[in-house]
Amino acid sequence: MDAVTTAIAPASALRIGPIALDAPVVLAPMAGITNTAFRRLCREYGAGLYVSEMITSRALVERNATTMRLITHHESETPRSIQLYGVDPATVEAAVRVLVSEDRADHIDLNFGCPVPKVTRKGGGAALPWKLELFTEIVSRAARAAGEIPLTIKMRKGIDSDHLTFLDAGRIAEDAGVAAIALHARTASEFYSGEADWSAIAALKQAVTSVPVLGNGDIWAAEDAVRMMAETGCDGVVVGRGCLGRPWLFGDLARALGAPGIAAGDPVDATLGFVARAFRRHAELLVEFFEDEGRGCRDIRKHVAWYFKGYPVGGDTRAALATASTLEEIDALLATLDLEAPYPGAPAEGQRGRSGTPKRPALPDGWLDSRDLGVEASCTLAEAELDTSGG
Repeated sequence: MDAVTTAIAPASALRIGPIALDAPVVLAPMAGITNTAFRRLCREYGAGLYVSEMITSRALVERNATTMRLITHHESETPRSIQLYGVDPATVEAAVRVLVSEDRADHIDLNFGCPVPKVTRKGGGAALPWKLELFTEIVSRAARAAGEIPLTIKMRKGIDSDHLTFLDAGRIAEDAGVAAIALHARTASEFYSGEADWSAIAALKQAVTSVPVLGNGDIWAAEDAVRMMAETGCDGVVVGRGCLGRPWLFGDLARALGAPGIAAGDPVDATLGFVARAFRRHAELLVEFFEDEGRGCRDIRKHVAWYFKGYPVGGDTRAALATASTLEEIDALLATLDLEAPYPGAPAEGQRGRSGTPKRPALPDGWLDSRDLGVEASCTLAEAELDTSGG
C-alpha cells in the first residue's frame, strides 16, 4: 500500500449498556452480507460489534426455519448482536422476548433506516418514525422487553429534506431507555446517493446526551472514521458498504481509533496476495455456514468485484471466480494471479456497493398528512413485515 499517514485518535472504547467494546466500531447489518461467515471474518481482523443481517420480527415469532438459522451465532462470536425489523409493537415486543428468553443475543438493534420502496410504501423502515406514537410504542415496548439486554436503534435523517424525523426520534428513543442511537446521515429519498450529511450526526449528538450516538455514512477508510468522530463529536461509527470486499477495514479502524491490544501503525499492506487470502477465507467460512460447498461458493460470487476492485485481475478470471462451484476451483483460479502485485491505491478505494439516485420515497397514501397513525395506515402496516434489506 502507498504510504498513508493515519491520524491516531485517543483510545476511545465504546460502552453500549453493559457491553464494553475495545473499538467504537459497529458493523452495519446488510441483507445477504452480514451472515455468520462475514461477521467471523471481520472479527478476525479487528475489534468492535458485529451485527446480524436484519431479522423480520414476525418471521422470528413464527419461528421460520431460515430466520432461526440466521439468528444462530458461531461459538466464537461474542457479544452476539441481532437486528430486528418490525412495524407492529406487539410483534416486535414478542420477537425481543424470544431472543431474551432463549438467550440468543447479547445486544438487540431495531431498524428504522430501511429506504427500500417495498418497505417504505407500507410505512416501514425510514418512513416509520414519522408516526410519532407508533415509533414511541415500538421502541418503549421493545426496550422494556429487552430488560438487561441493551437495545439500540438505527435510523435515517427522515423521509426527505422536508420531513426530517431524526431529532424527535432520537429524543424519544433516549427517553424510552435505549442504550445507543445510530444515525445514517441520509434521508430515505437520498437512498445511498451523494454525500452523507455529517452535520446531522453532530446535531443529534447535541440533542441526545445520556446515551452514545453513532455515526453512519461514507466511512470508506479509517481516516474517515477519525474525521467523523472529530467533526461531529459522535461516540463511534457504523460501517456498512465501506467494508464490502475489505473485511480488514476493521483492523485499520481499530488501529486508527486506538483500540487496546492492537498496535498502532499504517493500514494493512493489501497486496493482491493478501486480498486473495481474505477472499479464500471468506469462501471457506461461507461453505461452513451453509454446510454446503456449492451454496457457499455461489454466495461468494457477489463479493468478487468488491474484493478485486482496482487490482490486476482480468475479466475472464473474475468471471470464472463468479461461476466457481468448489473451493478447489477457487484455489486454482487464485493461483493464476500475480500475488505479489502491490496495493493499487486510488483505484481500490472510495465508494463501493449500491448508491442509486435520489428519488421520491414510496409511501402509503396520505402518510405525510399527519404524524398520527390513522385507521387506514394501521391496516397498511400489517402488510409491512417483509424480509428485506436494512438501511
